[in-house]
Amino acid sequence: MMLSSGITKDGVRDLIHAFYEKVRGEPELAPIFMTVIGDDWGPHLEVITRFWTSAMMGSGEYNGNPMAVHLALGNSEPRIEPRHFEIWLRLFRETATEHFIEPVAASFITRAERIAESLQLGMFVNNAGPKITTAR
Repeated sequence: MMLSSGITKDGVRDLIHAFYEKVRGEPELAPIFMTVIGDDWGPHLEVITRFWTSAMMGSGEYNGNPMAVHLALGNSEPRIEPRHFEIWLRLFRETATEHFIEPVAASFITRAERIAESLQLGMFVNNAGPKITTAR
């Protein structure tokens, strides 16, 4: 695979598909995602690609509410815990650096870290749950 020096919709799609392939193989994350998504990952990957295309390119293709979705997942079994965000971030960092050159990968990683922090604040701190983790 060739590293990309720019952000394109195809590049975002490739990143998301590769990332979620890793998520599906990760023993702690896979059960959480499988409970919600099941076997048909196509629609989820499309939504997440639209989200990241909007986040990184300003495309406006995504109009959902990630906080509401994740708050609902906080009550599902298996339950999302703060440590799951660190696993998610580790996989995301790894995948971003595999797909993009450093400055572009860093932009994706910074955005992912901010998103994870925001979701954790909404799910665990503002809801009086466990404290967030910030280890890198």
